[in-house]
Amino acid sequence: MGRNRSYAVFGLGRYGRAVAKELVVNGAEVLAVDIDENLVNDAITDIPYCKCADVTDAEVVRRLGIANVDVVIIAMATNLEASVMAAMLCKEIGVKTVIAKCSSEMNCRILSKVGADRVVFPESESGIRLAKNLLSSGFVDIVELARDVSMIELEIRPEWAGRNLIELDLRKKYGINVVAILHGGSVCVNIDPAQPLAEDARLIVIANPAKLNKLI
Repeated sequence: MGRNRSYAVFGLGRYGRAVAKELVVNGAEVLAVDIDENLVNDAITDIPYCKCADVTDAEVVRRLGIANVDVVIIAMATNLEASVMAAMLCKEIGVKTVIAKCSSEMNCRILSKVGADRVVFPESESGIRLAKNLLSSGFVDIVELARDVSMIELEIRPEWAGRNLIELDLRKKYGINVVAILHGGSVCVNIDPAQPLAEDARLIVIANPAKLNKLI
């Protein structure tokens, strides 16, 4: 397995701090940045690497080493201008994945146009859920049903292609309960466990996310 991904979170309001804290708790390398020194001082107890800086300044962004970060989460939805500038700067210096929090559909379209790879509505996606998504390599989406149970859209492993669910015995090996199969734009809930899986299929499963670490 390759190195762990590194993250930067711009904006330490409630949403940004929740994302950063969840990433840190799970052992991720996180740099958190906000222009408000008070927010930085408050967050440093949960997030060791906090900086007070203006992420709309190209030189500041370069000095922070953002070019070496894999994923940047821009959590400054109340300031569209700053979010746009930060997104543009991150893409210009080569950040692979930029995720931006937005407050309206129009803002989402604008941020997508200037380079954000993904936009999120805080009302529909909590900071903790976003962090869990980012940490779960190969997990497309996570919906927490209970403390230790989630519904997850899971990419199948290459070695699963052409094999069926009976052969794979995912429940025994990984505690996975398959509830649907996605393939070719369709969703199959009446699953034939003897049907071989297509290589581009995805599984909707219910499982304990902690146990799925075996798959990473």
